[in-house]
Amino acid sequence: MSSPPIRIFATGGTFDKEYNELTGELFFQHTHIADMLKLGRCRLDVHVETLMMIDSLEMTDSGRLSILAHCREAEENHIVITHGTDSMEQTAAVIGHSLTGKTVVLTGAMIPYTFGSSDGLFNLGTALAFVQILPPGVYVAMNGRCFGWQVVHKNRQLGVFEEA
Repeated sequence: MSSPPIRIFATGGTFDKEYNELTGELFFQHTHIADMLKLGRCRLDVHVETLMMIDSLEMTDSGRLSILAHCREAEENHIVITHGTDSMEQTAAVIGHSLTGKTVVLTGAMIPYTFGSSDGLFNLGTALAFVQILPPGVYVAMNGRCFGWQVVHKNRQLGVFEEA
């Protein structure tokens, strides 16, 4: 049994941040998804596309609508979106309210991939697994758990996603 083709949309977030050793600031250069897929020895039919490289606190309604439009236009019916965790719920809701017939899983990281101790590699792997087995709908996958867009909540005190 072959796996379905999967589109991955990168939008930035902590997942793809880099550390400037001179200024101590975090910044974006490019997505690390290809490196992560190689490191994870991914054998899936995956197509990666960078939509934007922003912190999710800077995500606007027009950015969310752009992500939605790309999901609609994608040939693939299985989509993973890497996204910052601070506004992942809002983006999932915009897509969830408007998209049918496709399985979309949003994921991210609390620690940048380049730090070496990131949860991003694990989260990407689980998102790729969930997108293949879940029925059409919109989900958030973080730290081995998966939630429907209607019930997901980021617990900012504990730094985890949970069911609302």
